[in-house]
Amino acid sequence: MKIELLSTFLEVSQTLHFRVAAENLFITQAAVSSRIKLLEQELGVLLFDRTHKRLSLTAEGHRLVKHANEMMIMWHKLKQDVGVSQANSSQLFVGSMMSIWDIVLQDWLQKIHRNLDDVHLITHTYSPMELRKQVVSRLIDIAFLFEPPYIEDIVTEKVSSVPLQLVTTDQAVTLETLDNMVMVDYGESVNSQLLRELHEVSVIRHNMSQPRIALNFILEAGGCAYLPKQMCFEHLRKNRLYLVPDAPTYRRDIYAIYLAKSNKELLIKDALQLFPYMRT
Repeated sequence: MKIELLSTFLEVSQTLHFRVAAENLFITQAAVSSRIKLLEQELGVLLFDRTHKRLSLTAEGHRLVKHANEMMIMWHKLKQDVGVSQANSSQLFVGSMMSIWDIVLQDWLQKIHRNLDDVHLITHTYSPMELRKQVVSRLIDIAFLFEPPYIEDIVTEKVSSVPLQLVTTDQAVTLETLDNMVMVDYGESVNSQLLRELHEVSVIRHNMSQPRIALNFILEAGGCAYLPKQMCFEHLRKNRLYLVPDAPTYRRDIYAIYLAKSNKELLIKDALQLFPYMRT
């Protein structure tokens, strides 16, 4: 199976439009249609339902999306491994939950760029379950999670411990008068502790998966949320946010996981040393 068939399928699965997919791929619409038909013939199934006005994926098409994405990642990794090695560089495939990118990984990537000249970074975002699978399958070299798995042959290292503080857009708010609270998902251990200690003084108005979304939301609509200290600093300094007096503080540990027998173990350790927590 040609890799171009899979890349064309993925583009059509995202756009659900042959013409738009053709424009994005810089090929003709006829070429897109031909590739999809060829892929369907090779697999012996229909991947798209063409009977309605709007194109849609069939059940088989939905199943193929996941496998096609994994094959494309492996293909890019293979291609970059061969190509980058010729330039005397090493590629580092990094995966993380979306919220951890916002909290600590943006600065870490900048440090790698400045300090490890021969490293070529490739980043991806996955769910915690997918991150574990991607590491075990060697599709990514290092992953970052809130709650690491206990799997044989997987190395787990704490790279950061992030203070979480309750902030509000209303300077007059106290712990007893909290209003419009946004609950951010920091993982089961922190979430359960927070709900247990605050259930009598607050009503959760909204639940959001990422601290950056919660921050932008309360800055616009007003309210309060537990947010990472480093994410709030500038807003506190400019009086856009205020600390809620006497509110309990929490910490959210962030872990890196990688294969114990990874052929990039030295590179991974060098990269992790760029976290301040790892040097203390």
